[in-house]
Order: sequence, then C-alpha cells, then structure tokens
Amino acid sequence: MNLDQLRELATKLDILVWLPEVGIGYYPVKEQPYDADYWAKYREMDQFPSGEYLTDFRIEFTQVNNVSSMVDVGVGGGRFCEDMDCAGFDINPKAIEWLKKERRWHNLLMSEKQVDHLTFWDSLEHIHDPKTILSRAKNSVFVSMPIYESAKHILESKHFRKDEHCWYFTDDGLKWFMRLFGFECERQSMGEQLYREDIHTYHFRRVNG
Repeated sequence: MNLDQLRELATKLDILVWLPEVGIGYYPVKEQPYDADYWAKYREMDQFPSGEYLTDFRIEFTQVNNVSSMVDVGVGGGRFCEDMDCAGFDINPKAIEWLKKERRWHNLLMSEKQVDHLTFWDSLEHIHDPKTILSRAKNSVFVSMPIYESAKHILESKHFRKDEHCWYFTDDGLKWFMRLFGFECERQSMGEQLYREDIHTYHFRRVNG
C-alpha cells in the first residue's frame, strides 16, 4: 500500500488506519481550526518560558552550514521566524497576514524555487500531502513531532487530535516516510521533551530528488 492508497482507505472508512509493518498511520482530518483564535493562542504560548526554551533549542538545532535561505512551515505564533529572522509559510489567514506585514511571507505552493532549508515545528503531521512543499527543500528539513510506539499509544495519546493531526509515526516510520521524499536522517534529539511529552526533533538531509 502506498501513501495515496493509505489516505484513500482512511478517508473512505473515516478512521485512523495504521500500518504496523512500516510504523505509519493516517487519519482523515476534515476541518482544521486555523483561524484568529488559533493564531492568538500560539502567539501567547510563544511568550511562556516553554516558548522561549523551544525557540532557543530549535535555533541552536538548525545551526548548520550554508543557511542562506530558510522557510518555517506552519509558523505557530511566529516567534521562530522572528528570532531566527527567516521567512514563513502557513495556511492560517491570520498567520499569512502577519507574515506579509513583517515581510516574511514565502508561498511554497506558488513558487517552485527551492530554498536551502525548511522547518516543520509541529506542522508536518498536519499536512495531508506534503510532497510539493518538501520538494522545495534543497538541503535539509528540520522536524519536531510526536513519535509513537504503536496504534494503542496513538489512541491513548493527547496528541491524537482528530481536528489537526493527519499523520502518525514511529521513529522508524518517520524515517521511512522521509526517505520516500529523498531525505535521510542526519541526527535527532529529544531536547523538546523537557516541556513536551513524546516529542522528537530531527534533521533530515536531502540525498536525492
């Protein structure tokens, strides 16, 4: 079963479909809550001590060679874009408004030009079909997301969000998934778990495509 077939089956059945052999699951999220309240919530959370720690950790984690262009995908409250001084892409109208006002807007769906690095801080699992966006990364992709051990772990997790999260992975499952798009795992960290349950952080390097 390929990824398109997995999405089609989950959508037809309207349930989480989990493939234990590869450690990948998909849930057919229908309506996602990306509006002004969502933006305000994450804007506020960015000011918490946890928000400061996570931003500092992510900035340090992304210190690699040749960082001439970086786009943050799914900017949350925008703090990473501000502190890292990078561009951003989002689908939340309020986030887009802010990015344009700050002159940080980069439309990855409209521009075919590649950038050196993409960051997905708690956002890759929200994107039904990330193929086009991932194709814009020339060198690296940085990801933080919940990682699970089994379907049971997903169903019992606070991260099983039927209005937001489409994709669910084991550690090996995420690495297999990223390999399909031409990326290999360069390094990983559990540094975000100081504040966040089950969150892993990865640096994927492009090897082909």
